[in-house]
Amino acid sequence: MDVKSKEAYRKMTGRKYLFLLSILVAIFLTFILDIMTGPASLSAKEVISTIFFPAYSERSVQVIVWTFRLPVALMAVVTGITLGLAGANMQTILDNPLASPYTLGISAAAGFGAAMAIVFGVGVLPFADTLFVPVNAFVFSLISCMAIYGIARFKRATSETIVLTGIAVLFLFDSLLALLEYTANPEQVQAIVFWLFGSLTKTTWTTLGITVGIVLLVIPLLAIDVWKLTALRLGDDKAKSLGVNVERMRLKGLILVSVLTSTAVAFVGTIGFIGLVAPHIARMLVGEDHRYFLPFSALSGAFILSTASVLSKVVVPGIIFPIGILTSLIGIPFFVWLLLYKKRGYW
Repeated sequence: MDVKSKEAYRKMTGRKYLFLLSILVAIFLTFILDIMTGPASLSAKEVISTIFFPAYSERSVQVIVWTFRLPVALMAVVTGITLGLAGANMQTILDNPLASPYTLGISAAAGFGAAMAIVFGVGVLPFADTLFVPVNAFVFSLISCMAIYGIARFKRATSETIVLTGIAVLFLFDSLLALLEYTANPEQVQAIVFWLFGSLTKTTWTTLGITVGIVLLVIPLLAIDVWKLTALRLGDDKAKSLGVNVERMRLKGLILVSVLTSTAVAFVGTIGFIGLVAPHIARMLVGEDHRYFLPFSALSGAFILSTASVLSKVVVPGIIFPIGILTSLIGIPFFVWLLLYKKRGYW
């Protein structure tokens, strides 16, 4: 590599690190703003001092921050990371810009599992009585993911066939969910609809800890395959010529996507468009190198969901809007804007 090439590579890498630093700062600001916002407004100084020096804060402020707002604000960031990573990994392994846990039916399967638990009051794992709704969501999302891969593997299918199979799964579970809603009583329908809207308000330190633990387990499994994932974007044939076992990568990727998606959906409900939009933002800013693409997709998801969490509390003062509605309302026009005004192809 000559001097000019080294200089150009150094500038390009520096720009990517600058983007990463910028979005980290943006996430921190929205995170603090999320804790400040609510029926009892707090200043940034009160929030920061209560987080780092709780012993010097008023008791009421401690309760507001540590009991109610901090776990919710952290859950917004962690869930955004989860969905951003899931979407980025799915778009890469399926080589399709429209692939996401939402569009391939994994979220719909999780929604059906949760609705079944709400309507019938039982879970697929009888020993998980207190968590039967999230456990059902997790099990059904895993089943849908394995069904998609099993059908595709049986037919030795291409990534396009996997996407079409996922769309079929989406319609199947949407139909089954509609059937459950048709047979449920009004209270059960209300509970299902509220759950499907997506909400961070039921977050506890326990559910946050489970989500963080699973994300921390999955990230290293993705990190060790970054160059293989980058190679997959060159196409199956070129990836195989570089020694990548494409089928194994797809299976591993679908399992990880299933784990990430079901974890997020199980505790906060169905939240769409994060997994679809966040990878496109990352691809525009840092390109296809998965050493940067995966982290930036995760951070983009965190920023979008943290911003949506703030907006859910300020759109109508005194009312917390379901966050799933806001992400869709924000995500659809933003995604259309990306499609219409992009200056060059990002896929």
